[in-house]
Amino acid sequence: MLRLNVVGAILVRGNKILCAQRGAGKFDYVSYKYEFPGGKIEPGESPEEALHRELQEEMKINISIDDMHYFDEIEHEYPDFIIHMKTFICPLGNEKIVLTEHKNIKWLLPGELGGVDWAPADFPIVNELIERGNIN
Repeated sequence: MLRLNVVGAILVRGNKILCAQRGAGKFDYVSYKYEFPGGKIEPGESPEEALHRELQEEMKINISIDDMHYFDEIEHEYPDFIIHMKTFICPLGNEKIVLTEHKNIKWLLPGELGGVDWAPADFPIVNELIERGNIN
């Protein structure tokens, strides 16, 4: 089975976390679900370098690698592939977000994260954020 190493950004502005909704995709089980933005780690990239690149490509934002703080990692098996995802908390100031791949975004408090339809791989990260309650 295909195994993908990916990264996800827990983008934080104030006390809220960015939730990004995917559009239609190849796999119905992740289409239109919410996720933490990010993507595949390319050969030769560190996870932080990959996340920096992905955020520039997907949202036209520039998060410094020095500002990324490791949060957690998960492994999830979908029907067609397995992902190993490392997540990082990334503070975001007032920088404007331009969506190039996502359909929609929401800014939610940790306690509100359970109210959106997340991609299955993101559930453990969502649950940990809800349990912590405070991201700062």
